[in-house]
Amino acid sequence: MKYDVIVLGSGPGGYVTAIRASQLGLKTAVIERESLGGVCLNWGCIPTKALLKSANVFDYIKNAEEYGIQVSAPKADFSGMVSRSRGVADGMSKGVTFLLKKNKVDVIMGTGKILAGKRVEVSVNDGGTQVLEASNIIISTGA
Repeated sequence: MKYDVIVLGSGPGGYVTAIRASQLGLKTAVIERESLGGVCLNWGCIPTKALLKSANVFDYIKNAEEYGIQVSAPKADFSGMVSRSRGVADGMSKGVTFLLKKNKVDVIMGTGKILAGKRVEVSVNDGGTQVLEASNIIISTGA
């Protein structure tokens, strides 16, 4: 298949780039190995911030008396905190999926390898390979 733009990676840089390219009228695809949104959204920044928020709320509750609020023996539920963190990340990943679909960006789940002649070979997650062509290839695989 022939594209104007292929973006390798769907993290914060990749999915925004793909959406904008499509909005500009370019036939666009994004290739993602694992989960839309990349490492930051799925395992790094976002889940960590959700866990920090839970810790912050727990600290407020422990010190509620300073605010004139009586609370009896708060107890942290770490599995609940992790579950909430995963839910936040999953919800945001679904948001990225929605935005890519809404903006008509083709999503190919697999691992891309750049070949000569402006081609990308994709080892598709559900088996097999396919070779795509593009006028522009953007590498957005994270830092």
